Amino acid sequence: MVNGKNYKFNYYLSQKSNKTIILMLHGFMGSSNDFIEIIPELSKKFCCLIVDLPGHGKTRVSESEKYYNMHNTATALIGLLDNLKIKKCYLFGYSMGGRLALYLGINFPTRFEKIILESASPGLKSKVERSLRFQSDFKLANKLENSNFQEFLFNWYNRALFESLRQHNNFEKLIEIRLENNPLELVKSLRNLGIGNQPSLWSKLSNHHIPTLLMAGEYDYKFKAINTEIAELCPVAKLKVISESGHNIHWENPSELMETMINFLVKGIKTLV
Repeated sequence: MVNGKNYKFNYYLSQKSNKTIILMLHGFMGSSNDFIEIIPELSKKFCCLIVDLPGHGKTRVSESEKYYNMHNTATALIGLLDNLKIKKCYLFGYSMGGRLALYLGINFPTRFEKIILESASPGLKSKVERSLRFQSDFKLANKLENSNFQEFLFNWYNRALFESLRQHNNFEKLIEIRLENNPLELVKSLRNLGIGNQPSLWSKLSNHHIPTLLMAGEYDYKFKAINTEIAELCPVAKLKVISESGHNIHWENPSELMETMINFLVKGIKTLV
């Protein structure tokens, strides 16, 4: 745990040595336990810093919900790096964590050498889209607050976005990890760090200069399209489609994800095919 003025971050830091550090950010309803399949292999080459984001896992935040939003969460993560005396590192984010990672890279560019975004987006483009999504997120948060958590999880993963994930032989294990969260804390995250409440980053992409690897699953047609557009707008970004996976690549095809990550971090973006 690291204490800040309004945050008490729970994190895992693999053995610190001369290896470059990767800050790893999970998705909505996830935790630092999400990356248990890939940490052992990644730790052979890198030092992994995995954080429970506000509202998730064992991280505790001030009662005011404003501390769960993107700006304050990003600023708090920079404070965590400062507390750990990490001046610069690699950055990896999945889904919600990927949106946060892109925000961090754009707003704190001197702190990150390379960025990896798994199944992420720059947010919604128009105020109308964001307003409609915010209303949808608010209704969903109310449902989460007032329903059986396990039932909510199964309904959440019953969406087309997670079709291939539901068929994975470790899907039940994923549900077990999700159930370790506090649903009332997740509600605060959904209301404040949901995509309907985040600033659009689309207009910032052309000026983004940190080498960025975009990963989307073969079966995730929505995010393949989004990330194709990101790659077209951002000169330093390149998209890699990962086979035999949907939205949650690190769970569905961890071996190809790790190979792609390591290749990018060690050899650079030009080595990606």
